[in-house]
Amino acid sequence: MFQREMKVNFKSFIIWLFIVMGMFTVVFLIYPSIVDSDSIQKIDDLIKIFPEEVLKAFNMDISSLDSAYGWLKSEGFVFILLIVGCYAGILGSNILLKEENDKTIEYLNSLPVKRSDIVIQKVLAGLLYIVLLVIGIGIFNFIGLSLSGDFEQKQYLFLSITPLFPAIVIYFICMFFSTFTHKSKKMIGVSLGIVFISYMLYMLSTISDSVSFLKYFSAFTLSDIRNVITSISIDPVMLALSIGISILFFMMILIRYNKKELIG
Repeated sequence: MFQREMKVNFKSFIIWLFIVMGMFTVVFLIYPSIVDSDSIQKIDDLIKIFPEEVLKAFNMDISSLDSAYGWLKSEGFVFILLIVGCYAGILGSNILLKEENDKTIEYLNSLPVKRSDIVIQKVLAGLLYIVLLVIGIGIFNFIGLSLSGDFEQKQYLFLSITPLFPAIVIYFICMFFSTFTHKSKKMIGVSLGIVFISYMLYMLSTISDSVSFLKYFSAFTLSDIRNVITSISIDPVMLALSIGISILFFMMILIRYNKKELIG
């Protein structure tokens, strides 16, 4: 089952990875040529126009755009969080449902295997692909940054790990919701909605103190990028919350899937 899931989801994994690599290839090729002393000064002057809350939302108040690494710490990692979150959400919403859509659920039910075993094998395959996507993006950007100029390697290492925390939580949340339906196309829309709403709540919470409480309703808060940039460390509380929330939803997935009436 595990090997089958790895094979089935390999093509989509490669597509997502190459999309991200293509986007950042453009950054690494173009950024050094367009950023010089004059342009940096113009960018800094332009940034001063924006409200402090907007700069904070994109980490521009603690990171300069004078290099590819500076851009990566600000806008770049915001894009990575969103892309990895979308991949995790779509994967989580589809990995259980596709057996019903492909009409292979009857075959699985005929095998001497428990439903919980099916869930565990699929969950492990999905988790591995999410980890591989984050590692792939991390290695690619590391190579690009090494060719572009100096950067803080320890800080980057911690930053490259942060997308895992919200992505895995989103993965389990979307998989849980998928146990309430039989249509994968419908769940893809729901999963993307979950990702973008969570992302909007995260961005809004950083813009104004009056709505900062919204961060408690967003999975992207778990990434804790600002703390990693300023202290070069990962908050153990965020790590514990990511693991705890994931385990909670995993248990609920097992309960729901064992009770679900599957369509063959």
